[in-house]
Amino acid sequence: MCCEKVKLAKKSNLTARYFKTVTMIWKWINFSALLLGALTSPTPSLPTTANTDGGPCRIYNSGRSAHCVGKQLDSVPWRHFPSTLEDIDLSYNELQAVRADDFLRLPQLRILKLLYNNISHIDNDAFKNNLLLEHLDIFNNSLQEIPATALKPLLNLKQLYMSNNLYRNATLADSFSKFVKLQVLSMGGPMVMGLKKTDFQPLKNIGLQVFAIKCSSNLSSYEPGSLEFIQTKQMGFDMAIDQLPSALPHMLRDLANKTFSVIQFRNLFEFMYYMREEDIFQGLKFITVNQLIFHRGKFNENVLRMALVNLQVTHIKSLRLQYIDFARSPTFIDSGASSSITHLVLDKLDLWYISNPDVLRFDWRFTWFNKIKELSIQHVYFNSVPCDAWVEMEGVEVLDVSNNRLQNDFIFNQRCDYKGVMPHLHTFNISTNDVTSLKGLSSLTREFQQLQVLDFSNNKLGSAENSQDCVWQKNITRVIAHHNQFKREALSCLPTTLHYLDLSDCNLDQLDMTYFEKTTNLKELLLTGNKIKFIPSKWKSPSLQSLALDGNSFGLISKATFQDMPQLSQLRAGNNPYHCTCELHAFVQDTMSKGKINLTDWPSNYRCYHPEALLDTVISTFLPGQVACDIRLVIIICVVTTAAVILILMLICYIFDLPWYTKATYQIIRAKYRAHKEKAAGETGTFTYHAFISYSHSDADWVRDQLLPCLESNKNSYRLCIHERDFTPGRWIIDNIIDNIENSRKVIFVLSRHFVNSEWCNYELYFAQQRAVGKTFNDVILVVKEPIDTSSLPSKYCKLKKMLSTKTYLEWPQQVSQQSFFWAQLISVLGKPTMTREGAHSVKSRTSSVGGVSVIGPRLEDRMPEATIPNADKGTEPENEIINRNNDQLSNQRQIPMVAF
Repeated sequence: MCCEKVKLAKKSNLTARYFKTVTMIWKWINFSALLLGALTSPTPSLPTTANTDGGPCRIYNSGRSAHCVGKQLDSVPWRHFPSTLEDIDLSYNELQAVRADDFLRLPQLRILKLLYNNISHIDNDAFKNNLLLEHLDIFNNSLQEIPATALKPLLNLKQLYMSNNLYRNATLADSFSKFVKLQVLSMGGPMVMGLKKTDFQPLKNIGLQVFAIKCSSNLSSYEPGSLEFIQTKQMGFDMAIDQLPSALPHMLRDLANKTFSVIQFRNLFEFMYYMREEDIFQGLKFITVNQLIFHRGKFNENVLRMALVNLQVTHIKSLRLQYIDFARSPTFIDSGASSSITHLVLDKLDLWYISNPDVLRFDWRFTWFNKIKELSIQHVYFNSVPCDAWVEMEGVEVLDVSNNRLQNDFIFNQRCDYKGVMPHLHTFNISTNDVTSLKGLSSLTREFQQLQVLDFSNNKLGSAENSQDCVWQKNITRVIAHHNQFKREALSCLPTTLHYLDLSDCNLDQLDMTYFEKTTNLKELLLTGNKIKFIPSKWKSPSLQSLALDGNSFGLISKATFQDMPQLSQLRAGNNPYHCTCELHAFVQDTMSKGKINLTDWPSNYRCYHPEALLDTVISTFLPGQVACDIRLVIIICVVTTAAVILILMLICYIFDLPWYTKATYQIIRAKYRAHKEKAAGETGTFTYHAFISYSHSDADWVRDQLLPCLESNKNSYRLCIHERDFTPGRWIIDNIIDNIENSRKVIFVLSRHFVNSEWCNYELYFAQQRAVGKTFNDVILVVKEPIDTSSLPSKYCKLKKMLSTKTYLEWPQQVSQQSFFWAQLISVLGKPTMTREGAHSVKSRTSSVGGVSVIGPRLEDRMPEATIPNADKGTEPENEIINRNNDQLSNQRQIPMVAF
């Protein structure tokens, strides 16, 4: 009290500082949206289109708006304003005056904001050409008087903000009676020391929406009837009655028998607590108002009791105490009697930002909460709820105790009996406190029989050890639990009767599918901003309609993920590190085409994170190839390709007779293996035969009658091998062929049409080629017994065709006179006979052939038996190439070789 008196004694010397303080406080009036607009003017966001003429203001909205906020302008830059302007904001500058030319060229002007300047003068003709002006804001300037003459032409004004100026009185000129469209009027200032009955008389026929009056904190006079002419729905007072508390009953009497939606008193007692016995709130019983607000100021228990006692017999439905400096009355003694406030009936009671939590235990009782339907206690910073408080709040339906310091052991006291408490409570908000135990919270609320909505967001709930054995009221359908620290195991401690669950920003990294299978009635689930790394496929939630998964850590979703959610229609899943795969593309395509699920944040929030090449690519532009993503098409292509390869291989085998070559190669390998074993046994030798004769059975007579006598009966006879005579009886034919070819220095092939058709001749030709692998073909002699057309040979004789087309050969002449020359040629090719090993026809040792293919005679094309016979040692080398042929009908004749004479 001494401090307060010192302040009052020095108030005359602190006028300037006081004015500044009051100006800042006045900005915070916010009892409703309209009243807030009446006391302060909002500043719009900066426009995006700059002025093109280089002026200090930004012109935007097609030349209809100008933004000149905070440019330190000391005069209106009217030369830069286009005539089309309708909205100008010149707030927060250094304007000194408004001149007649400033807005003269703006006939379309409708909104003009001049708040927070230093305007001390407005010319009388300043607005004479702005007849369409509807909104004028000259709040917080230095005007010495209300500019009534300048405002006179503005008959279309709807909102006029002119408070917080240096007016010394609040008297309105008669011209204000013509502002019949006026809806919002704020006026007054810190220099207005009192109100007179005639001040607002011009407003008696104007129905306002909002009226706000500001007076000095040192209000010295108030004439009864000063407010009786005001007709408004929302009323705001910014005045301190510390020195004149008797003014309040007169004000309330002037408002009697009127109906208001909101009445707000701001800084009712600014410097001292009211200590008198006179009841200054008696007039409240004669006022019909929906909401009464006390904003800032000093309240002690005495003042609060006066207000509440009168509110018990009024029609006021809502009371708000905000930013109140509350103190206990030093003279109050708790006698143990019941509280003086037992019949306070309100639809809503708000206790916000009160300095002392003792305000809750009024008269050291909680009975004033008895008949409150909606109770909100925020930023009072109490940390416990006594047992009797729960009992007294029997009429509360909505309880909001958010933004305090409640803790487990203090909010749920095991020594309290909670049975039957809060019988009508259906909404409980305990968000932004220090609660850590879900089990304790469930124990507290299990007796709230009507509880449906529970908000415990922004706490420290969700640990596994404090989330066990929870028992909840079965009527709970809505839980708001965002911004906690949930573990996967804690999900099982949540109610299972929910329709709505918000677990956003709870640091969850896994989901408990067992819990979600139990919540069969869940319709909306929010999991935004967690760390979920994996979304299980076949997530069963039959009733879920809306799901939010945005801002997590998973990268894969597919059509199977949500297929067990038949009712899902809203999905928000952006801002995740997606792997751009075929599954994701298929999910997007299926979702977009069916239209059953609406991706509410599509497409901007969906981007690729993997692979690196697609980093930050918008998923809507990710279009993988159809072959890469359609597994059925991939299977079809693989099957068709495999079948085509197999068919091609089969065709190649058929054309080139690969089975025959395989069989022949196998026989060679077998024969060589047996020969190798015999060689290892120690049997060695030289060539047994000078030549091996390969011929068709049909040419056997020519061989016996012509070839053998000529070569074996002369002086230097040759040792020849023919199958009819020299094959070893009892051996495999293949072995006989291979051994005798390898034991012969040269191989003579008697070519004819019958030779081409002989299977065994084909074998002998093939084995002769195989023996020459890695060598030349000079040891192969071709004797054409009868003309052969190479173009008519089968394709499998490609090697023979090439040899006949590119190499010389011996051709048997039909004229007898030429036959002697043929024999000379043949003997020359065979060379001089040397000693051969006598005895067995099969030689076990493999002696390398020295020669190669050397065929003497003309080309087949020439058919010239007279061709020059080249030296046997200068033959040319044919390519080593396997020639295939078909089996002939005579193949069975060689299965048992016979010696023919």
